[in-house]
Amino acid sequence: MTHPFDSADQVPAAGSRERRPARKHRGRKVLIAVAVVVALVAVVAGGYLFNLARTFDSGTSKIEQAFPDESTRPQKTNTAMNILVMGSDSRGATEADASGGTPTNQRADTLMLMHIPADRKNIYTMSIMRDLWVDIPGHGEAKINSALALGGTPLMVQTIESIFHQRIDHVAMIDFEGFKGLTDALGGVTVNIKVPFSSTALPGQSFAPGQHTFDGTQALAFVRERHAYADGDYQRVRNQQEFLRAIIKKSTAGQTLSNPITINNMVGAVSPFVTVDKTFDSGAVAGLGLELKDIRAQNTVMFTLPTGGIGTSTDGQSIVLADPDAIQKISAAMASDTLGEYVAANKFENGN
Repeated sequence: MTHPFDSADQVPAAGSRERRPARKHRGRKVLIAVAVVVALVAVVAGGYLFNLARTFDSGTSKIEQAFPDESTRPQKTNTAMNILVMGSDSRGATEADASGGTPTNQRADTLMLMHIPADRKNIYTMSIMRDLWVDIPGHGEAKINSALALGGTPLMVQTIESIFHQRIDHVAMIDFEGFKGLTDALGGVTVNIKVPFSSTALPGQSFAPGQHTFDGTQALAFVRERHAYADGDYQRVRNQQEFLRAIIKKSTAGQTLSNPITINNMVGAVSPFVTVDKTFDSGAVAGLGLELKDIRAQNTVMFTLPTGGIGTSTDGQSIVLADPDAIQKISAAMASDTLGEYVAANKFENGN
């Protein structure tokens, strides 16, 4: 099965909206660093939990206007929680854009919807292709990541809510620069490199396929690299996914969880690169952490929203076509708090 990322250069002729034969692209694991923070907070109970949440709260920046007008928003249908996560390579610009809630020139490099069921026993993180062709409220059809440029964080939230008809409870944005400190706080992270590359950020350093233990500088170069690959951004996203798998594995290992100093250092290293809505404060984080205190790596499932393949918009853009059937089923599963059943039925076994 070919993923849209792997077919970047196989695009129909300009002006065509031809749908490629029966493709449902699944199975990419994407979990951004704010999910790591949530997981870390979740597994530490008692008084230390609140102190850890305060570290997160004091280190993060806040989005004053994260949500659209209440009249445009869906109502809650259950007590599940939905967190919209956006990734960027330029935190300074992104933070200003997010806070303003006005049109900008920024786009979300990474887009995920984290769903935490009412029983708080699992965390489901769904990656959404940034080139997915959707209706942007008030602006017509466009790539989904352009919502941030057209109307800031509120329009991005409104777009996601209009697609899935589910209310977003919190918003988080993070810059990949935070991975550097996080990696060093863990004492290095071992990553399985599947595609060899020569780093453009670290001249003279090449990486063969196989296991490599990265320090912070190497990790940052790895998750940012795109010029070394024929398919550019697409392989970069796959690398970020591989790195995040390694981060999750090590950060939830027993020796890490039993060391309060390491955990505090990790949260402190990532927090300055995270921007969240103003309601996601220490009280909210600590409360969520207590609810998720039994979560471990095996309770986190990551998958990609199935799509209809690659196409070309009427104005010649290479786009990812939506799969309305998949969107409808995921929306219904979230509404009935049965996303776990949908994931199992579609064999989204930790992204595969």
